[in-house]
Amino acid sequence: QVQLVESGGGLVMPGGSLRLSCATSISIYTMGWYRQAPGKQRELVARMTGDGRTEYADSVKGRFTISRDNAKNTIYLEMNGLKPEDAAEYYCHAKFYGMDYWGKGTLVTVSS
Repeated sequence: QVQLVESGGGLVMPGGSLRLSCATSISIYTMGWYRQAPGKQRELVARMTGDGRTEYADSVKGRFTISRDNAKNTIYLEMNGLKPEDAAEYYCHAKFYGMDYWGKGTLVTVSS
């Protein structure tokens, strides 16, 4: 069974930084981060394949960086220059043998 465990959310002031982590129970080729703000649909933030290809939402390009440590089965999301509109529940996602797996989410609050 695939398990995803996120950590690293919290409260940060506008312009600040946070790093999210997602540890998985097994090695998975494509993993990513989604977010969902109250009243909005869940949206892709960034994803990364096992061979290092990345994809980012336009709204986070240049500010967020996704990375992974394959030896630790862990992906990271480095978030810099956070804006109030980045505030959301952030979910780790993995696709494994055609099935979608989600973490429970970690809350990011951006406020002064």
